[in-house]
Amino acid sequence: MPGGLHRIVGSGPRNNGRGELTFEELRSTVLRIAGTDFGMRDPVWPSRFGNANRQAVTYRSGTVLLAGDAAHMHYPTGGVGMNVGIQDAHNLGWKLAAVLAGRTDETLLDTYHDERHPVGTELLGHTRAQTALMGAFSPEGQALRALLSELLAKTPDMSRELAERLSGLNVAYATGKRVRNLELPNGSTLFEKLRTGTHVATGMGLVRPDGHLAAAGVG
Repeated sequence: MPGGLHRIVGSGPRNNGRGELTFEELRSTVLRIAGTDFGMRDPVWPSRFGNANRQAVTYRSGTVLLAGDAAHMHYPTGGVGMNVGIQDAHNLGWKLAAVLAGRTDETLLDTYHDERHPVGTELLGHTRAQTALMGAFSPEGQALRALLSELLAKTPDMSRELAERLSGLNVAYATGKRVRNLELPNGSTLFEKLRTGTHVATGMGLVRPDGHLAAAGVG
């Protein structure tokens, strides 16, 4: 980091997560694990953190709408909060635009909570499970972690299911779900058209049994 600073993050069975983290405790812990303190000195931000799961009861209260870390907080490992936060913003953004432009009334904003709050609840459950596995320092906990690692390595469907859950790609609403990467008649794919970051208008025709579009216009 700038200024010659280094960030150290660690976890261990002796961490009780209570009280202020002193420099001597940090130094002795690094010595115990690494065999050297790397010449550390002048700590800037010694702190502790844990899985402080919280979720707002409602994502909308009148003109106040919560998204991302304001709506849910949890253990940060894996970046799952970033994925869910970005999806919160996407879900809310077009609805706000539609209301402000007068294309619909404000009741549309209530669907934001209805659709995204369950996703946040599931997110907190996932991070609790991750924390339990990461902090499983007992022989039983390590055996469970080893077993799950083996199953994930040998079961592609299980790996895919977990990956889609953690990335948020499995999210679906009553009004629809994530579209797959359809092949278009001109040889391109739908996802290629979406990479520009601009609006894409599609005239979707029938989908053949092989999953390809029988007819479509993309602009």
